[in-house]
Amino acid sequence: MVSTGWTWGYDRYEPERERLVESLCALGNGRFVTRGSAPECPAGPVHYPGTYLAGCYDRRGSAVAGRTVTNEDMVNLPNWTVVRYRCLPDDGPPGDWLTPDSPDLRHHHVRLDLRTGTLTRQLFFRDAEGRSLRVVHTRIVHMGDPYLAAQRSTFRAYGWRGTIEVESVLDGAVTNAGVDRYRNLEGRHLTGHRSGFDPGGTAWLTCRTHDPGTRLALAVRTVTTPPAPAARTATPTAPVQTYRLPVAPRHAVSLVKTLALRTSADRPAGDPRAEACAAAAGASAFPRLLATHKAAWRRLWEQGELHVPGEAGRILRLHVFHVLQTLSPHTADLDAGVPARGLHGEAYRGHVFWDELFVLPYLNLHFPEVAKALLMYRHRRLPAARTAARDIGATGAVYPWQSAGSGREETQELHLNPRSGRWLPDHSRLQRHVGSAVAHDVWRYAQTTGDRAFLHSAGAEILLEVARYWAGAARYDPDLRGYRIRGVVGPDEYHDAYPGAAAPGVDDNAYTNATAAWVLARGLDLLAELPAARRAELADQLSLDGEELTRWEDVSRHLYIPFHHGVISQFEGYGSLEELDWDGYRARYGDIRRLDRILEAEGDSVNRYQATKQADTLMLGYLFRPRELRELFARLGHPLDDDTWRATEAYHLRRTSHGSTLSSLVHGWLRTRTMGADAWRYCEEALLGDVADLQGGTTGEGIHLGAMAGTVDLVERGITGLEAGPEGLRVQPVPLAQIPRFSFTICFQGHRGVRVRVLPGRLAVRVPESPRGPVPVLLPDGRKVCVAPGEERWFLL
Repeated sequence: MVSTGWTWGYDRYEPERERLVESLCALGNGRFVTRGSAPECPAGPVHYPGTYLAGCYDRRGSAVAGRTVTNEDMVNLPNWTVVRYRCLPDDGPPGDWLTPDSPDLRHHHVRLDLRTGTLTRQLFFRDAEGRSLRVVHTRIVHMGDPYLAAQRSTFRAYGWRGTIEVESVLDGAVTNAGVDRYRNLEGRHLTGHRSGFDPGGTAWLTCRTHDPGTRLALAVRTVTTPPAPAARTATPTAPVQTYRLPVAPRHAVSLVKTLALRTSADRPAGDPRAEACAAAAGASAFPRLLATHKAAWRRLWEQGELHVPGEAGRILRLHVFHVLQTLSPHTADLDAGVPARGLHGEAYRGHVFWDELFVLPYLNLHFPEVAKALLMYRHRRLPAARTAARDIGATGAVYPWQSAGSGREETQELHLNPRSGRWLPDHSRLQRHVGSAVAHDVWRYAQTTGDRAFLHSAGAEILLEVARYWAGAARYDPDLRGYRIRGVVGPDEYHDAYPGAAAPGVDDNAYTNATAAWVLARGLDLLAELPAARRAELADQLSLDGEELTRWEDVSRHLYIPFHHGVISQFEGYGSLEELDWDGYRARYGDIRRLDRILEAEGDSVNRYQATKQADTLMLGYLFRPRELRELFARLGHPLDDDTWRATEAYHLRRTSHGSTLSSLVHGWLRTRTMGADAWRYCEEALLGDVADLQGGTTGEGIHLGAMAGTVDLVERGITGLEAGPEGLRVQPVPLAQIPRFSFTICFQGHRGVRVRVLPGRLAVRVPESPRGPVPVLLPDGRKVCVAPGEERWFLL
């Protein structure tokens, strides 16, 4: 790996890591992403080209373990990048088609320019006769025009003259086959293929998904330098244009493919094929496209950059880059959520989990319009969440653990353990806490941005319906003199039942119960602040009455939180489970992140042990500042002092296998805020999770978007203690020796470009010139200082 401040790259071709390179070097614009694959190579064991469109899913049935299961998958679209070439020397026989896997490959370089969103692949071939060919592919997915992408391939001969035969292909014969453990699931998501050429020579390909039947059209204009005639052929799944370009030493030739991607879901509605062909034919030449693309990225970085010196800063910049490629300002125009693995691969089938909980804090501060659009994705699926609640005999709204296009529950019913080869029941849909995460996102967005109009309209409907669900799901236990929530799965995911139990789920997961109480309390706060007319409207719309709200108040103060041995339990009975021989399992297996798979393959179950996949109880310390957490537990009748929280943190940390990339992020956040000596260990693991593929092969299936955004947030809000709220910018920095200085710009109270700089012992806030008012800054010592537009103020800490 080779990296500089703004460059990410690889100087050797290593087939075993090619899929990782493809994920980390993917390009996108918030509407669609194309993996950083070699144009010469089809999908196979080494290479996996893929293009994914935000919000484009297809539902298919699959025969698995003797039953039919239905899955909705993010669709791998036709591969527009394909370029095949071979040498036809004047003094010898035709050469073979060249690829990175060819024996004649001598050098291979991949460079991703983060500043400009440009990917360059350089290949240098030399045959046994000493004839050489240098090939340079330059690719962009246009950040200015979300419907366009382009790729220029340049060929230069050394020591010979003749012809390069080049094929420009638009390949529609693609499937979803990027994740080995899904190999038994139906991967054919495109049907009705047709292809051809318009009168100007632009190649086009149309197809559609099965369900809901979205029509897709891709058009590719191919231009060569020097101009050359094309031999054209077409099958239903692939239009092919073949060129013969004369080459000689000191004379380069090139081929440029310009893609336009349109669908029937675009607004305003039109004919996707006609619009794609017109857009491709009318697009600017490659140099102009590249210039406007770079300009769009420059504007994006001005609003979204975090500057941290050193290697940590380079990785953080890569993380910001991939967040912006998945969720750019273009996303605000789409009906799309936050896919857990970005638009970079097919892991988790492209589903939306709760990862916006880790992504929205960054977007709230930098791109609030995108954050709002992602919350509107949830609001549009509120009817489906209400239906899900009714289906289980509940009230309010139940958001699914896995969401996709329609908003229905997309969590699989069976999952494969690759270690044992067995298909097992999947109970992760019992993670009802995702509703609390959505409600929390609504509240934090409004607090950060000041967008009370959203909170009082769509946001209120979401938050109040989630609160109503929790009030109904809680059952009073007279023995405990409190309310209980039974039969759930917490963020841990390992524990989906009690040992030997016939029914799935555990009782009184502390994180679930505490966040449910928080949602109920915020629901009451929200109703109290609403204008009388809106409050009456919602009361009529949701049939809210005083008796129900009295129950909300009671449940919010008396939900049961289990404790054992002076610490907060993960769930009721957790402290009675067996202790695991952690040292023994590490000695036997080395990497035990997926301890659940290891134990199941041994015929055992993780349900028997005090062993946690990822932060569960400790997520409370990530979600809430210490002051908020103390207030929440006090409301529930539990004084929570620093000693109890430190003991809780130490207890659960020792029993966590970190089977999720989010786990090290959460623990890094907690240890940083408490200035733990081991804080950097977890922060560094979160930083390296994808770039070093610490999960063992998962990065090639798609990046971990929540962990990437979360590491940026760890610096911007974790180290600074930054809270943006109605009263101003509250800061309470904590030192982290490995990141002593950094800066970033945010949007706040209508100001864009508010710059925060952190140095050892000092912090500065600069507000750009603006007709708006000053920005209040609340310092750790209680002082409130206002920074006027056009002013920079430094503070000693």
